[in-house]
Amino acid sequence: MQPATDPLAQLTEIRAIMERSSRFISLSGLSGVGAGVVALAGAGLGHWFLLRWFPSSSYGTVGYLRLLQSTESERLLVLPYLLGFALGIIAVALVVATFFTVRRARQAGLPVWSALGRRLAISLAIPLVAGGLFCLALYVRGAVSLVVPGLLTFYGLALLNGSKYTLEEIRWLGLTQIVLGLVAVLLPGFGLAFFALGFGFGHILYGLLMYNRYERKQA
Repeated sequence: MQPATDPLAQLTEIRAIMERSSRFISLSGLSGVGAGVVALAGAGLGHWFLLRWFPSSSYGTVGYLRLLQSTESERLLVLPYLLGFALGIIAVALVVATFFTVRRARQAGLPVWSALGRRLAISLAIPLVAGGLFCLALYVRGAVSLVVPGLLTFYGLALLNGSKYTLEEIRWLGLTQIVLGLVAVLLPGFGLAFFALGFGFGHILYGLLMYNRYERKQA
């Protein structure tokens, strides 16, 4: 005589199978925490760099505030260094995020570069590339105060676009980034602070939530 099967256990198993087939669930919360720490370090280095590049001015402002008042020649002169900082932050954050995501996928016995993984990457990449180019144009044309709000807003849209392929928390992180981007438009002098708040503390907060919800019991 076979033992009775628990209907609740069956439903739980069916739901888990459906989630694995429709959502990229290998995304690690520690990836968000690592990316947030990298963003905070990048914001700190960026602040230090701008203070050294713009140590004083007749306007009485230095650093990032002085960058907002810079001439076209000054903006173009500092642009390669700012791009280098941005690309460096992105590269390190991607390495950290990839490491933790691959580790979680291996622990769960799931593929990383699956069809869902590719869809998620494409959904994120299109708004991110478009937003990066748009913000670069804003900077070149002198709308420096809109660069950080633009980055936050486009990043939030990218997360919303990709959230249908992964964990629910990504959608809420995207909405948070969009709200921060819109608020940052109203406070142009606090661009670096909003950068640290959105890309740094935002990633850390949601990363910890995801880790505690999906990974802590498995560790």
